[in-house]
Amino acid sequence: MASLVLFVVLVNVFVTECAPANDEILYLPGLVKQSSFRQYSGYLNTSGNKHLHYWFVESQGHPERDPVVLWLNGGPGCSSLDGLLNEHGPFLIQPDGKTLQYNPYSWNKIANMLYLESPAGVGFSYAEDKQYKTNDTEVSFNNYLALKEFFHLFPEYSKNEFYITGESYGGIYVPTLAEHVMTDSGINFKGMAVGNGLSSWEYNDNSLVYFAYYHGLLRSTLWSDLQKFCCSEGKCNFHKNKNQDCQLRVTEVLDIVWKSGLNVYNLYADCAGGVPAEVRFDENQKQLVINDLGILFPKNEMSLWWRKKLRDVYRDHRNVRLDPPCTNTTACSSYLNDPRVRKALHIPAFVQKWEMCSVKVNHFYQFLYSDMKNQYLKLLAARQYQILVYNGDVDMACNFLGDQWFVESLHQKVMVNRRPWLYDDGNGDQVGGFVKEFTNLAFLTIKGAGHMVPTDKPQAAFTFFSRFLHKEPY
Repeated sequence: MASLVLFVVLVNVFVTECAPANDEILYLPGLVKQSSFRQYSGYLNTSGNKHLHYWFVESQGHPERDPVVLWLNGGPGCSSLDGLLNEHGPFLIQPDGKTLQYNPYSWNKIANMLYLESPAGVGFSYAEDKQYKTNDTEVSFNNYLALKEFFHLFPEYSKNEFYITGESYGGIYVPTLAEHVMTDSGINFKGMAVGNGLSSWEYNDNSLVYFAYYHGLLRSTLWSDLQKFCCSEGKCNFHKNKNQDCQLRVTEVLDIVWKSGLNVYNLYADCAGGVPAEVRFDENQKQLVINDLGILFPKNEMSLWWRKKLRDVYRDHRNVRLDPPCTNTTACSSYLNDPRVRKALHIPAFVQKWEMCSVKVNHFYQFLYSDMKNQYLKLLAARQYQILVYNGDVDMACNFLGDQWFVESLHQKVMVNRRPWLYDDGNGDQVGGFVKEFTNLAFLTIKGAGHMVPTDKPQAAFTFFSRFLHKEPY
């Protein structure tokens, strides 16, 4: 009995004497019952007087020994609170934009989850000079500085295993941050997981054309023309082809995938709110809304033209919102902009209104990397980090085939050939997708999931996440 009392005292010391008390969320609006686990919201300071907002939820299991897992959404320019409130956080936003419901498949069931809004200008993160032009290198370094600041504020977690995870343009954020972290002996870094990530512009663009054709989106004559004008000697280049006839056909593919009304994030899901216009006016908010993140075929002339057009729209109409197409951001925006919620999260009054994606950050962002091959090979060469690349198999923004090609291009030793992986949905085992395992690396698909895997397949996502953290066979 005495030992039990001592254990409880030690746990209380662990969670109360180290964490920053001023950042603790004492009451969160929208919950019928407040959480039994502690959570914190505040700012992590980085270079150039930039302040990145974080929301940290302790594990519901054993916070003192469970891993710390960083989550980064992509864009670039989109908030990681999307991951918290719509994907795998402990509570999920409801359509009314006011209430939260507990998530039975929350990733903080088994991990301490850190959600970071990055870079400055995204969500509640800000720069004192309000200059938000940035690039891949600056973002990775500031994310690293923010991480160092986090472990300074929460030193009790510095010995826990640490993992970096993210999705979409997180395919760039995650491995470039891992490059910094792997050289820091003060962080107990164990690995990374990237979901539907942009690992290679070339593989992503080239594979999408095949994905579109074999999913019935392209007419046969268009496919024939693509083969004729974009391919030679058995190899096709849809990514950066100088042939004008090829460019025109690739633009047709881009229009079908991105602008015809299909849900680019989940081919078989409906488009939330109906088919959106590329630029529309929101009568309720009195602002222009852009429905395009511009990550497909960035070297295509039409894509370059469209990106310039959006910069012009932003220049001429400062009150502009950027929404991912076929995605309803109203509930999240309503909740996070509620003055009671901002107060609970310790957001200063001068900080901008929360939006899912920042048009300023996205359309002035400088892409410096064409692929992540060097970063992956550096991590794999260390032979001590676990890496998972996972993809929902009906996503078109960052499709599974491109990431599969990328993983194969690393030429790692195959440990387990491609096979189905299973999970128990409560009614028996089901096929979750397929997995191929290499030394310290796995590529895994999730059947029927789109870009936001935990939203579409929460139970399957929790299963592979648990196996990843616990180093169990998939």
